[in-house]
Amino acid sequence: MNNQKSKQAFLEAKKIIPGGVNSPVRAFKGVGGDPLFIEKGKGSRVWDIDGNQYVDFVASWGPLILGHAREEIVEAVQTIAATGTSFGAPTLLENKMAGLITSMVPSIDKVRMVNSGTEATMSALRLARGVTGKNKVVKFAGCFHGHGDSFLIKAGSGALTLGLPDSPGVTHSSAKDTLTAYYNDFKSIEELFSSYGDDIAAVIVEPVPGNMGVILPDEGFLEKLRDITTQAGSILIFDEVITGFRVAPGGAQDKFAVTPDITTLGKIIGGGLPVGAYGGKKEIMDHLAPEGPVYQAGTLSGNPLAMSAGIAMLTTLKKSPAIYSKIDNLASHLESGLKKALDDTGVDGVINRIGSMLTLFFTSHKEVRLNNQVSSIDTERYAQYFHGLLKRGIYIAPSAFESIFISDAHTSEDVEHMVEMSRAVFTEMSEGALS
Repeated sequence: MNNQKSKQAFLEAKKIIPGGVNSPVRAFKGVGGDPLFIEKGKGSRVWDIDGNQYVDFVASWGPLILGHAREEIVEAVQTIAATGTSFGAPTLLENKMAGLITSMVPSIDKVRMVNSGTEATMSALRLARGVTGKNKVVKFAGCFHGHGDSFLIKAGSGALTLGLPDSPGVTHSSAKDTLTAYYNDFKSIEELFSSYGDDIAAVIVEPVPGNMGVILPDEGFLEKLRDITTQAGSILIFDEVITGFRVAPGGAQDKFAVTPDITTLGKIIGGGLPVGAYGGKKEIMDHLAPEGPVYQAGTLSGNPLAMSAGIAMLTTLKKSPAIYSKIDNLASHLESGLKKALDDTGVDGVINRIGSMLTLFFTSHKEVRLNNQVSSIDTERYAQYFHGLLKRGIYIAPSAFESIFISDAHTSEDVEHMVEMSRAVFTEMSEGALS
């Protein structure tokens, strides 16, 4: 496979962009080699600048639930772009988007649009502190909520991939107000509330972590979080930037029937354009300026391009609930196919799946549900798998701590191809042909 143009583009990029990329995990540091420079995408496929075609299971890290360049979204953006891209003033598109979100996520009475998932989570924490008058927040090791200072303490995904769980530049004063618990270990939460409960403003959690790989909540875990935060007068924040509108029309909170106080959203609600949002109960959201004293603002928040793309996306999902059945079934077939290929070739691995998201962990553990199990997975073996698939025309995340995403554009043939190519890579692994 010829990647000379991508290699040259990366060399040039490193001269003018830090690390040659605008988001660290894109640099392939977690798997080795040089990143692909993508030229275009359509449906379930992408093409790099060397002309190589790949079946894409990254889907722009999740938001492209309808696939690349979906007609409804392209047409919506083109139509709106011709009338203006940003006004810094209200438009009816913002009303329509807010109406769609509140109609699909029952816990959200009001929603504020922002421009990224990071902006949404940062703003949600400020709001929680403003509402409760408390200072400390609890996050979970391995969960990723963007690159705000409060979150870069035992973070996930890119931070785990690069071996940088804490970032220079995060001050001690920020760190001291962030308490870290461990996902699926409720005792760690109880201990924090026992020591700091009077000053815990919020607990923020990915209800289904997707940034240390897909980790499923133990039965009752999310319910216990709901109970302990309610008892302490703290706010429960669900970060559904990845899971929102993907694992179910109403997100993970809909699937698990647990109601948070605030929900952060992103990815899918922009239809592939930069966007974020946070919303919740009316009595909480009314603390935001200009109605209340908690300040947050953004010139491009709710801009027409992102709103038009997101409206097209959510409208399509709302009108076509069968999409969820289709992508769940495809993901189920992929899961079972990969499991059989692992068993047949004798390669150790665990697959975690929820809906159309799944992660293959290379590990001798029988399950992966706790942080220590995640941290002990074989990242070298994942790198072999990544490159083995890449040379066979399949693109998955260049990080062992991410998800495979199935879209409406994928076909059963795509899934079967993924299984067969994975089997070929597993066979090479078991025979020692990969090093």
